[in-house]
Amino acid sequence: MAANRSSSADRRARIEQMRKAERSRERRNRIITLTVSGAVVAGLVGFGAYVLNEESKEKQRQEAAAKAPIKDEKSWDAAKLGRNHVKTAVSYPMKPPVGGDHHQVWMDCDGTVYKEPIPEVNAVHSLEHGAVWVTYNDKAPADAVKTLEEKVAKTPYTMISPVKDQAGAIMLSAWGKQVTIDSADDPRVNQFFAKYVQGPQTPEPGAACTGGQTGMVKQ
Repeated sequence: MAANRSSSADRRARIEQMRKAERSRERRNRIITLTVSGAVVAGLVGFGAYVLNEESKEKQRQEAAAKAPIKDEKSWDAAKLGRNHVKTAVSYPMKPPVGGDHHQVWMDCDGTVYKEPIPEVNAVHSLEHGAVWVTYNDKAPADAVKTLEEKVAKTPYTMISPVKDQAGAIMLSAWGKQVTIDSADDPRVNQFFAKYVQGPQTPEPGAACTGGQTGMVKQ
């Protein structure tokens, strides 16, 4: 009888030990789960903060570039650039023109790549809408032209076309602004785009760059 009681007590003790061990494992698992979850959340928060910080830095760099003066840039008094709509040819004092009287229809400038010369009177209207016009002559390296075409194709309110009789091999124009660049990787390219694509020089901000004339060969 005593042996039975002892055996029963031993079983109860073993069961209690097993229950304690199980409770201990459950506590450890909860702690591990909470620890891992906390680490994952902390990692996600940290990564999110890093991404936001990098985006903020990039925005600050773009804003700084947009405010900084562009080396060797030429400017014309916007108030003295005519803005009348005309149906006749216009003799512009600069090549390519950066403003002046122009045709009532703008050139399509929604990241548009023109393989042939385009009418200046229509292109100037695009500049009035805040477009940047990239132009090149026969002296421009083919790989530089290709790189600039790719950049334009990805950028609304821009266009590119050849202008054979311009002075510089590659030139960037906006309303009242112009610069001659050395190559496609010249840092002034990004600076000019950041500063003047729909920039503060735009006489008609928000005006359309789509739905205009496409009359020439478009890539």
